[in-house]
Amino acid sequence: MKGGYVDGFVLPVSKKNLSAYKKLATQAAAVWKKFGALEYYECMGDDLRPKSDPAMGSPRSFIDLAGIKGDDTVWFSFVVYKNRKHRDAVNKKVMQYFEKKYANAKDHPMPFDMKTIAYGGFKAIVRR
Repeated sequence: MKGGYVDGFVLPVSKKNLSAYKKLATQAAAVWKKFGALEYYECMGDDLRPKSDPAMGSPRSFIDLAGIKGDDTVWFSFVVYKNRKHRDAVNKKVMQYFEKKYANAKDHPMPFDMKTIAYGGFKAIVRR
């Protein structure tokens, strides 16, 4: 990993909206990279049912964490920055870009429920 700070996201996306989400994610990646993000990842769940282990017990699954319902799938996404100051500067430019681009698109439909996103900023402590 190149940077020292990461914004991370976990969210459910309905399988019927996968195409629209992939399109949105591809466009978002281009915008974040344009304004200075070092790396941008959108990762769709694949192996989400952890097995019990005598040493670990029963780990919580991303399915439970994301509150998956019906035909939803879990996405784990992250954006990499140099540090938090760099993240704040990049995100400020990104938000200005989107506010201008979608100024006339009130209630623009999204391919996921915005209320279901888990989000946070993380310092990279161990990097190899």
